[in-house]
Amino acid sequence: MRVVIAEDNTLLREGVARLLTEAGFEVVATVEDAAALLAEVAARRPDVAVVDIRLPPTRTDEGLRAAREIRRAHPGTGVLVLSQYVRVSYTVELLDGGARGLGYLLKDRVSDLAEFAAAVRQVGRGGSAFDPIVVDQLVGRHDGGDDPLRALTERERAVLGLMAEGRTNQAIAERLAIAERTVEKHCTGIFAKLGLPASPDDHRRVLAVLRYLNA
Repeated sequence: MRVVIAEDNTLLREGVARLLTEAGFEVVATVEDAAALLAEVAARRPDVAVVDIRLPPTRTDEGLRAAREIRRAHPGTGVLVLSQYVRVSYTVELLDGGARGLGYLLKDRVSDLAEFAAAVRQVGRGGSAFDPIVVDQLVGRHDGGDDPLRALTERERAVLGLMAEGRTNQAIAERLAIAERTVEKHCTGIFAKLGLPASPDDHRRVLAVLRYLNA
């Protein structure tokens, strides 16, 4: 599995490259800024791009914006972002295009080679890998104890699974051969059963997908 790494801290960048190489990955490029990252991904078409959210020159969200561009322009490349802190808004932005081939880990996880390597492989295979702390902060306050996913009907689970792939209601309707209005009703039922009331502070579609992925 071929990997490109974008991290401005030289020690961490080389450390991640060494860890992944020892775990059997082929690190085809290591870069320190978003422009170089996008260039290497376009040229080398890696299976996974491991991206620090904060990259030069401002070290704010350059990595995040680069990650979104990779997902848009190179859907065959998985993206695993690394961050020092949990930012709910970052997760929402990244999940806007679905959860396939996407991961979000705190940098502390890098020290556990087995866990980190498993996350990279999962993302490279088109799966998803979200740090438990990220998921907890997003959906933990909606937890009621019992697993609410058990209350979903088979059709609601199918709709939620396609939602996790980033499909629109229209695309879900076409895939399941049902009316778009029916999909909307299923979505309403899913949000209700998962305890996700309409709120200006929450993105219910993202929260539902995260709960599904964490099941």
